[in-house]
Amino acid sequence: MTNRSIRAALVAGLTAAGCSGTSGSPASQVMVAPETGERHLANIRQLTFGGNNAEAYFSKDGRKLIFQRQEKVDEGCDQQYLINVDGSGLRRISNGWGRTTCGFFYANDQRVLYSSTFAADRACPPPPDQSAGYVWPLGQLEIYTSRLDGSDLKPLTSNGAYNAEATVSPDGKTIIFTSTKDGDIELYTMNVDGSNVRRVTNRVGYDGGAFFSPDGKMIVWRAGYPTTARDSADYLGLLARRMVRPARVEVWVANADGSNPRQVTRLGGANFAPFFHPDGKRIIFASNYESPRSGKFDLFLINVDGTGLERVTTYDEFDSFPMFSPDGKKLVWASNRNGKHPRETNLFVADWVD
Repeated sequence: MTNRSIRAALVAGLTAAGCSGTSGSPASQVMVAPETGERHLANIRQLTFGGNNAEAYFSKDGRKLIFQRQEKVDEGCDQQYLINVDGSGLRRISNGWGRTTCGFFYANDQRVLYSSTFAADRACPPPPDQSAGYVWPLGQLEIYTSRLDGSDLKPLTSNGAYNAEATVSPDGKTIIFTSTKDGDIELYTMNVDGSNVRRVTNRVGYDGGAFFSPDGKMIVWRAGYPTTARDSADYLGLLARRMVRPARVEVWVANADGSNPRQVTRLGGANFAPFFHPDGKRIIFASNYESPRSGKFDLFLINVDGTGLERVTTYDEFDSFPMFSPDGKKLVWASNRNGKHPRETNLFVADWVD
């Protein structure tokens, strides 16, 4: 989902042309001490400094990250940036129009994909109407692909719906993404050229944020399905207004084609941003289940069968959007820790200790 201010939005109820934009952040990294109990995290390094930075994903070679960045908290719109894992080389690659989200490397790190609103309007979209409580907008986003310098920008979708949350299979052949193109919020797959679109979920409710397992045989995602008539009415009413309420979502897994779907977490609250551990047997994810009405999110590990829940982070505010490096030696995530200003969200990378 797009996020003008990840933490601010979650607390509230719970995201010029050219491709050479730069930031005032230092091209370096700062060591940050782990919180008490964060035994899986060693040598934590802060990579960004200021604004809102989130949804950072590793390149296949593990040397770079693509992420969305809002230069100032509560000001402007998220754009796509690249940064080296040592904190150097920060540069914007999206065109600066509209709002972008959900970047990902593919084609052996020669290309990236991400979603943007600029086809509908080059201006920054207005915030959603919060009269119905905390909601996420489902505005028009299309999925685009470009080279790493932002050039050769091409659309992969063009249907006027919400098309976002796209990631790529380990073999580089298949994109999985979330779309409202058929009316509901479902998961779809397509070839990396945008052809052969196939729907892989078919249950009324929100399905989003999917990733493939390391062997490409499974997918993991967040889902929120109405369970009562009142829930259904609320969900469908918001959907008709191109909005969704993400306060109650759980982690699910299925085969890569969507068959044999099964629920992994039953924690309550918002459980999202799941990603497979490199062993393919565990999932790391973010949750506020211990305080569902707050913006305190921690990272947790859980077995694919739903057993063995284990806390990874213990910071008092926001930790989310985890991803393991391809070799399994590092973890990157977004956090409010070590912020200089309220609601500031930065990227951190740590050596993973199993």
